[in-house]
Amino acid sequence: MSCEPVPPGKEGRTVKRVEQWQLRAAFAERLSRMYGKEVPAYTTLVEVSHEVNEDVLRTRGSAAERLGSLDRVTAERHGAVRVGTPAELRQVARIFAALGMRPVGFYDLREAAVSAVPVVSTAFRPVDAEELARNPFRVFTSLLTPGDPRFFDPGLRARLEAFLAGRELFPPELLALADRAAAERELPPEQAERFLRLAVGAFELSCEPVDRAWYRTLERVSAVAADIGGVRSTHLNHLTPRVLDIDELYRRMTARGIEMIDTIQGPPGWQGPDVLLRQTSFRALAETRAMRTPDGSVVDGALRVRFGEVEARGIALTREGRARYDELVDLVDRRSARTPGRRREEIAREVWEQHLPRTERELAARGLAHFTFRTAADPPRDGTRPPADIGTLLRRGWVHAEPLVYEDFLPRSAAGIFQSNLTSQGTRDNSREAAAYDAGWLSGALEREVLDPFALYEQQQHRSLARVAHELGLDRTALVHPVHREHP
Repeated sequence: MSCEPVPPGKEGRTVKRVEQWQLRAAFAERLSRMYGKEVPAYTTLVEVSHEVNEDVLRTRGSAAERLGSLDRVTAERHGAVRVGTPAELRQVARIFAALGMRPVGFYDLREAAVSAVPVVSTAFRPVDAEELARNPFRVFTSLLTPGDPRFFDPGLRARLEAFLAGRELFPPELLALADRAAAERELPPEQAERFLRLAVGAFELSCEPVDRAWYRTLERVSAVAADIGGVRSTHLNHLTPRVLDIDELYRRMTARGIEMIDTIQGPPGWQGPDVLLRQTSFRALAETRAMRTPDGSVVDGALRVRFGEVEARGIALTREGRARYDELVDLVDRRSARTPGRRREEIAREVWEQHLPRTERELAARGLAHFTFRTAADPPRDGTRPPADIGTLLRRGWVHAEPLVYEDFLPRSAAGIFQSNLTSQGTRDNSREAAAYDAGWLSGALEREVLDPFALYEQQQHRSLARVAHELGLDRTALVHPVHREHP
């Protein structure tokens, strides 16, 4: 990050201030260095990701950068952190607001996981296309749900909430600097450096001994609950690079002797367009941690809470497209249950080939995925007026479509990653009624709006359609996608 002073003007010497996107990029890069030191296998993951991306670019040429330039993909990261209380969530939101990141999406991992994962989540990220292009850093942030009686009885809930109320995750100086950066959208260089040091330090793994008995009490309920509420600090759970061929990365990591989880979460690999998000990880590693025993002595122990995730991003689906995706996942579940001897990946690929369009153009024409549209530089010269629907405009060459990258997450995939790295299934009493959490509740807990990811993609697409309509002299309201409801 360059913060060199500029020559003095009439008002005296001035100093170039550090903008939010520069803070965000520097924070992501420093987190990556820190996490590489703490978890050396992460460095291997990044190295293999770079190798795969460069090989894909050589093989596929410009088509490899259809969903982002190699520079963007190489620099791209998403992190994951966990907090225990709404107050802690509000504080972490202030830190991410300093980096130009807003809460987007609500994810209920309690319902998405078979094992006990008592958290609800959101993702902090940039929302403007320009900011995403500069640095698309995201942090998947999970909040513990002590109020859910399926996981925590009244006695344990009271102990847990008292423990959480007695800790401080983020120093007041960090929060004050974060508020200034959010308000002014920049910081002077010295304060920027101080902010970055404090922010990265807040997510480092603490050396403070863990109360072994308390941690084990929570671990019997959920390893995730223990990781959040069994320690007096927070930490980075994983930092995720982006790769252009996740199947090849999985093969290369395995060939290096690194144990990967059993599956790649999300859509299958197939010959059609990549959509949404595919994720996998190496398994959580046993890390030495100091443990305080009931008699007050400190002994060496080991915890498995951090892992190395990697992702491949595809095209953002519309609400209609997402409904289709969810139907196909259900269909895969049903077919897998009927034919337990077949690999799920094989079944999923078969379902995708039967029920999803095989081209971007068809996805766009049928309104199943989000694109930005632009008029062609060389439109048809046959004397006809341009048609008034997107499908025909695309087919006849009046308009080109550029896919929007899916910037968000899938609750079932996130839960699958969590679940694959747990040491036990934990416990959940399904005879009790679940506590109600939704996006409205989370917005209230944050004291700021949790944005709807679909609305963000729709806004970007609608702006491009308005430009196309204006340039072609068409009625904007006529440029709508047909709605297809084909149930698999």
